[in-house]
Amino acid sequence: MTQAQDVASAPPARDEGRAAWIVPAIIGSALLMQSLNATVIINALPTMAGALHEEPLRLNLAITMYLLATAVFLPVSGWVADKFGAKRVFLGAMVLYALGSAASGFAQDLAQLVLARVFQGAAGALMVPVGRLVLLRTTPKTELVGAMSVVVMPALLGPVIGPLLGGFIVTFWDWRWIFFLNLPIAAVGVALVARFVPNVQEQEVAPIDWLGLLLTGVGLAGVIFGFENLGRDILPPAVVAACFIGGLGALAIYSRYARANPRAVLDLSLFRIQTFTASVIGGSFMRVAAGASPFILALLLQIGFGMSPFQAGLMTFISAAGALVMKTTAPPILRRFGFRKVLLVNGVISAVLLMAYGLFRPDSPHWAIMIVLLVSGFFRSLQFTSLNGLAYADIDQAQMSRASTLSSMGQQLCQSVGIGLAAALMHMFMVMTGQRQLTVSSIAPVFIVIGAATLVSLPFFVRLPKTAGDDMNGRGADRPAHAAVE
Repeated sequence: MTQAQDVASAPPARDEGRAAWIVPAIIGSALLMQSLNATVIINALPTMAGALHEEPLRLNLAITMYLLATAVFLPVSGWVADKFGAKRVFLGAMVLYALGSAASGFAQDLAQLVLARVFQGAAGALMVPVGRLVLLRTTPKTELVGAMSVVVMPALLGPVIGPLLGGFIVTFWDWRWIFFLNLPIAAVGVALVARFVPNVQEQEVAPIDWLGLLLTGVGLAGVIFGFENLGRDILPPAVVAACFIGGLGALAIYSRYARANPRAVLDLSLFRIQTFTASVIGGSFMRVAAGASPFILALLLQIGFGMSPFQAGLMTFISAAGALVMKTTAPPILRRFGFRKVLLVNGVISAVLLMAYGLFRPDSPHWAIMIVLLVSGFFRSLQFTSLNGLAYADIDQAQMSRASTLSSMGQQLCQSVGIGLAAALMHMFMVMTGQRQLTVSSIAPVFIVIGAATLVSLPFFVRLPKTAGDDMNGRGADRPAHAAVE
């Protein structure tokens, strides 16, 4: 297979400068649909709970099951893209995602909502990693950090406008429109992808690994469902323990199976690459916290502080605004300091700022809360940009499909665990304080716990060579030959 064959269906290159950003921008715009949906629903959860006659903590099931479906179906995304063409799969996933959004909007109870969200999550499992795969296979490594920054900038509009839009809809309109909004976005995205995005397709595709899919599916489902019900008194402790044991056992069996099967659905040999391991495993602690914090913050501001969804949206959108501003500064920061130093120093800053959320009180000045959220959003986004770029620093072109799938699956798993863990911690603090409902005292301490947990990632970054990822950010070209190896 040649690179020319890979992109044979791409339109002729009229302008190299435009080509450097137009495909990443279109892919990022398509991903706006998913990021907008994620942030809008989190801010709307308390209102949706009242409309569906459910407790607010029960509504996190709509988020967790979406992420569970995404994680379970992610392993097959790379194979499907290779088999049928990334562009075709990407387009189909966008259409299915929009249909899942419409079904969520028409849901009449929690069971219907969860079922629609599972369908939506399965479509999202194809949409995100396949879009990233198109980018990875059509962008030189030296331009990858900049291209990834372009990809996430439209997607970051979701977190920027999501809290405001979601708060406005559920305060002044009907919560169902938070799902219907995806329909026009999907229509525009399909048209743009069909016109501009190249089709990347492998010539030879190995048979699908059904046993591997079964083991990883059962394993991920067991672990995520166990976290979802941990300490919640919804299921008997023995059932929760069985979920963890069954899930971890299936993943352990898969690990042994994959070592002897070169065609396994998830290529665990990628973890022999230090930069990939630091990004996926080391970065998982920050991703758990990032998955949990919007959920906790929405409950803190609305239930703890008594704000309306729209007021809470006005407070929280500033965090995503800081993240959006950071995306333009990430490449020069990484070029100046390198991945290792940025991940270490910025990791500590991000952890401290996240723990500061736990100090918010109903009488805290709104301007002070917004400053903390703004600065935290900036540094947390820098951390994720660095982690996402580092993951592919030492990945060969032939490994990109499997690396993208494994990395995406890890990210979705962390988000699922983060939300389930946050709900379990809030329930635990509520029981410890003898309360029957959520209050500030049972919500705010969770930020301190998950913020401190992100510091566990630092040993993974300390072990990285100082030159890790330099070829991706231009530092390798500027370094003297005698300094090329530490």
